[in-house]
Amino acid sequence: MDVNGVGWIAAIIIGGLAGWLAEMFMKSNIGLLMNIILGIVGAIVLNAILAALGISLGGGWFAYLIAGFVGACLLIFVARLVRR
Repeated sequence: MDVNGVGWIAAIIIGGLAGWLAEMFMKSNIGLLMNIILGIVGAIVLNAILAALGISLGGGWFAYLIAGFVGACLLIFVARLVRR
């Protein structure tokens, strides 16, 4: 199975990297497991939003990293709004 042109193992690794980058950018401290989850879920959420708008980032690991990073930042932002 492929996720945006990358396999499941690569999705976990790239999702972890995207989540870690988002954690550093948004200055939060959430841990390794949450980094992986945020990166993967963030990529899925952002790809769904972009697909609804008719925009495609393409496939491959770089597009997955960008989508994961932006999506994870978006999820962290929304979580901070909900907590307040």
